[in-house]
Amino acid sequence: MSMKPINTENSPSTSLVDGSKRNRKQKMKSLHHNATRLTALLLLVALSVGFVGSVNTSAQSKKASAKGSSNISGRADNVSSDLRERMSSAGSGEERVKVILQLDGTESGPLNALLNRNGVHLKGQFRNLKSRAVELPLSVVEELSAHPEVSYVSLDRPIQASGTGHVETTTGAAAQRTETTTTTTTSTSLLGLVSTTTTTSTTTTYDGKGINIAVLDSGLDLTHKEFNGGNRILYSKDFTGENRTDDPFGHGTHVASAAIGATDPYSGIATGSKVVNLRVLNSKGVGTISGLLSALDWVMTNKGTYNIRVVNMSLGAPAIDSYKNDPICRAVRRLVDAGVVVTVAAGNNGKNSAGQKVYGQIHSPGNEPSALTLGATNTYGTDGRSDDGVTSFSSRGPTRSHWTDASGVVHYDNLIKPDLVAPGNKLIYGESDYNYLVTQNPALDAGVSDRDDRRMMYLSGTSMSAPLAAGAAAMLLQVNPNLTPNLIKAIMMYTAQQLNGFNAFEQGAGQLNIEGAMRLAKAIRTDLSNSTPVGAPLLKSDVSAPVPQSTIAGQSFPWSQGLILNYAYVTGSNLMTKYQKIYGTAILVGDAILVSDGILVGDRTMLSDAILVGDNVLVSNGSVMGDGYPFMPSAILVNDAILVGDAILVGDGILVGDAILVGDAILVGDSYVMSLSAMINGDDTTAMQPATK
Repeated sequence: MSMKPINTENSPSTSLVDGSKRNRKQKMKSLHHNATRLTALLLLVALSVGFVGSVNTSAQSKKASAKGSSNISGRADNVSSDLRERMSSAGSGEERVKVILQLDGTESGPLNALLNRNGVHLKGQFRNLKSRAVELPLSVVEELSAHPEVSYVSLDRPIQASGTGHVETTTGAAAQRTETTTTTTTSTSLLGLVSTTTTTSTTTTYDGKGINIAVLDSGLDLTHKEFNGGNRILYSKDFTGENRTDDPFGHGTHVASAAIGATDPYSGIATGSKVVNLRVLNSKGVGTISGLLSALDWVMTNKGTYNIRVVNMSLGAPAIDSYKNDPICRAVRRLVDAGVVVTVAAGNNGKNSAGQKVYGQIHSPGNEPSALTLGATNTYGTDGRSDDGVTSFSSRGPTRSHWTDASGVVHYDNLIKPDLVAPGNKLIYGESDYNYLVTQNPALDAGVSDRDDRRMMYLSGTSMSAPLAAGAAAMLLQVNPNLTPNLIKAIMMYTAQQLNGFNAFEQGAGQLNIEGAMRLAKAIRTDLSNSTPVGAPLLKSDVSAPVPQSTIAGQSFPWSQGLILNYAYVTGSNLMTKYQKIYGTAILVGDAILVSDGILVGDRTMLSDAILVGDNVLVSNGSVMGDGYPFMPSAILVNDAILVGDAILVGDGILVGDAILVGDAILVGDSYVMSLSAMINGDDTTAMQPATK
């Protein structure tokens, strides 16, 4: 999405900030100057001691020409940077490469002729996504990209998986599982002599029933008790080429049971939902972008047949291409525009091999603005949430995917991600029979059952957090089926609990709070549509706005009462009392934020009055985001400058490395993998080990 132009004469920035906010904004500006000085100081320190990662004082000065970039007819470069690098370093031999070809329109005669040429092989067509998988000589890529209907060409990269019994309680799902409604009626006899009063109680269960979730993962163990002998699995299909839909790797069964599992005491969230099993990761937990696109294309075609309202992807690939060009991101956008909620894992790259925090490591498709991207928290095994914190392994924003303009200048997306965090440390869920993860490390077995169809295992990672949000989305859709993906995302952010001392790059809007989200979803009108005017009432006429506070396990906490919108955090009670255009379909939630001379302002056609657009990426003090200190000015984020936090500079070079090395563990990127011992012990003993070639 390119930033919309703004007429500064009609800028709504002053009308969005009332008098009480102006003093706060002046204080923030003062803190901006301090943050800028801190950035410069830390840059000098970084240069003297040599922090991990490459540092560049201006990302705008990086030229793609250094990688052999070529631009066709003045267009932005439509070849991914890692593919460019392969092209520039190719030897004299005829190297072949598998690519994802994205189209703006129908294929012309000349392009068809190229695709039917000897040595060029069409490996897959994804008609709903306007893309193809093609194998061809590396030397032909430049010619392919020159065709006017070709919007982008990128490598068919590998994808990998991103990845206790109290989760149902600590997330607030249990608190909203049932609702009892009491109705009293009075009847009078024909002569009016006798009157009878009858009281009837009706209990409604909210468990996601009727709302189905597509799980794109390593398959499912159909015999596991979590799936009721396969009766909770609507359909299974393999996209790996191994021609099986069970789960020899062990990741998918655990993920799906986190979303829908009903085995007490290790229940998942949407215990009444069913799943569609789309296997995109093979027996070693590895897949391809083309296989994933095939599965997403299948969902687009069959979502109505199986009532798929939610898709979960606890997997990821290096976030190299801007979300505007990344084929997975564009596929996710099509699903969201079609009314499907897409939950994804942020990734497990929160620290480097030295145990230092790193920023800018969000995976694809977690860098897609329309996706609901989840980071991981550690609950320390308690139902109460006062001790919860973001795990050290959870990937932090901002997104560092990029695109190259016609002048060879590299532009980074720099979006605030993740959107939310949820429990993801040492969770106990379903274990598939004789799976690769457990056979490689038997300690992953939780030891809670000797029955083959009821075994449970431990896993840690953002892979475990994403399906909790998927289950929550199913519950929200059960209570209000007309909610759009954007509105579901907004409800979850608005009701989230902000964790003390963590900035927005770590926790997004805060930790998932299903208790609050369900109460708010019940209050929202069911007749909203894209034609509803901005500022119209959002809540039902016969209900009051819910109290913005939740109590879970005897502990009360306020809701965040704000939303993350690309580069900013916006607040205001009108976000949940008046309709905002950003809640519709075929639009990005972040489209409401514009940039004018480095100042973030709200688009009044997208947001109603009394919405405050923050000009900082803020830290929470555990009660209100922004009452903590500003982490960094938003202007730095928008302008591609150096990003700084916790004495670690995020340079342009800190991205998941081009070499994808898969050993006996789960990839976390940058030539390091999360060891299996980390998956057992979670955040307490997470160890990073070099990948083996």
